[in-house]
Parts: sequence; structure tokens; C-alpha cells
Amino acid sequence: MALAVILAALAACSNALGTVLQRRAALTVPASTSLRLGLITDLLRTPVWLAGIVGVIMSAVLQALALAFGSLAVVQPVFILELPLALVIGGAVFHVHRSRRSWTAVACIAVGLALFLFSLAPSGGRTWVPGLWWVPTLVITGGVEAALVLAALRRPLGLTRAACLAAGAALGNALTAALMKSAMGILGTWGVRAFFLSWQTYAFAAIGALSLFLLSTAMQAGPLIASQPALTLTDAVTGVVLGVLIYEEQPRTGPWIILAVLGFGLLTYGVFALSHTRCLAECLHTDEEAADPMEHATA
Repeated sequence: MALAVILAALAACSNALGTVLQRRAALTVPASTSLRLGLITDLLRTPVWLAGIVGVIMSAVLQALALAFGSLAVVQPVFILELPLALVIGGAVFHVHRSRRSWTAVACIAVGLALFLFSLAPSGGRTWVPGLWWVPTLVITGGVEAALVLAALRRPLGLTRAACLAAGAALGNALTAALMKSAMGILGTWGVRAFFLSWQTYAFAAIGALSLFLLSTAMQAGPLIASQPALTLTDAVTGVVLGVLIYEEQPRTGPWIILAVLGFGLLTYGVFALSHTRCLAECLHTDEEAADPMEHATA
């Protein structure tokens, strides 16, 4: 499990770096090309943007390796680290002052995640899921995701719309990881040819692309205080549920559940607290104001 956690943490770091670099590169593109095809041409000439793309690609490779060596219930929650890592990396890139409150939130996320994973410590499970198991999984997960998107479309721009879209993106991310793990299991068992002939390979690519689109829409629909908690927490919970239900991973039970709940509670507090800070919004280069006007008073 240790190797899977390390690879997942590196994947989260690589994705956070890629996201920050892409946003940094976007600042160099003339505003007049923001809605034109010329935007892509300008970005392709920007080394920082290309470096960001490399970071995102490396994140996908590291995630695939993490899923090949570890359980889905462990790997997906680790991606919550992308949020505090974006603060650390974005702060350095954009020269943003990070308040004491933001560092406290980062500590809560780290400690809560460690306690949560240590308490659950899922073991066993299978490397790939038989085809029939995917039918109810895709129907239920896809149905909930569609319901969230429809609910978002019925709401005006704001907290509710952003939260619904981000939760839908998170469900897609968790499902993408589940399909990716199955595809990696097929690769390890039957080889490269079977990997490229399996429907799971193309399904995780398609669902992953859809999730990226939903996430971009969620970021435009409302502030980080709505989208980030919905994204990170839904992704983690769904990853654990899919790992237990379809991969038959066995978490520890008994008193360990109490510790896991405590860890998740601390983790949740950290995510919400960090999402409310102005410095995270500045590190991700958004224009929203901090939800808590007292943050700078405690800096």
C-alpha cells in the first residue's frame, strides 16, 4: 500500500503543478483571443503551457501505476492532496502570501487523510472487474451524475450550480479511476494487445474527458467554496465505495471505523476551510473574493 500512496501523492502533485502552470500560461495570452481558435496556437508556443500539459499527462501515468499497485479505496482519497499542493505550488508561482489559516487547513487535510487511510487500511480485492459488474455500476453512477448535471442546469450561476457540477465531475473522476484500474489489471494479466482491445481502456478515456469538461464548467459556474469541497470529498467517498463494492476491497471495521470517521471529519474541515481562503483563489488565479473577511486579520 505504501508504494501506491507514494505514487498517488506524486500524481496529485504533478496534476497540481500542471494546473497551476496552465493557468500561469493563460495570463500571457491576449484577452482578445480567449474565445478564438488562435488561443490554442498561442498556447502551443508557450513553454509554460506545454510544461503544464506534461504535468497533467505524468499525473495520469502515475495514477495508473498507483492503481496497478494499490487499491482504489486508497488511491482516490490521496488525490485530495492536490488541493493543498495547488496552494503551495500556486503560491510560489503567483507570489501569493499564504495566511496562517490556510496553513492550518493544509495541516488538517494532511493529518485527517493520514488518519482516514491508516484506519481503513483496505486489503485484498481483485485487480480487474468482470464485465457484468460494470452494468449496474455504470447505470447507477451515470444516472446520479446525469441527475446532478440536470439539477445544475436548472439553477442560476452560483453556489448550488457549481457544487452540483463539481460533484458530477467527481463521480466521473472516481469512475474513470475504477475503469483505469481494471484496464491496468487486464494489461498486467493479458498484455498490451488485450489492453488496447478492452472497452475499459476507451471508456476511462471518454469518461475522463467528460469529467474534465464538467470540472471546467463548475469552475465557471460559481466560487471555489462550492466547487472544491464537492469535487474533492465526493471523489474520495465514491472511490472508497467503488473499491469496496466492485473490487471487493476489505477495509478494517470495529473501532477503526470511529477513527476513520474522525479522520474524514478533520479532512472535511480542512477542505472547507482552505476553500474559503482568498489565497487559494489567488493561487488558482480566480477572481472571486474570500468568503471569510477575517482571513487577512489572522495572517
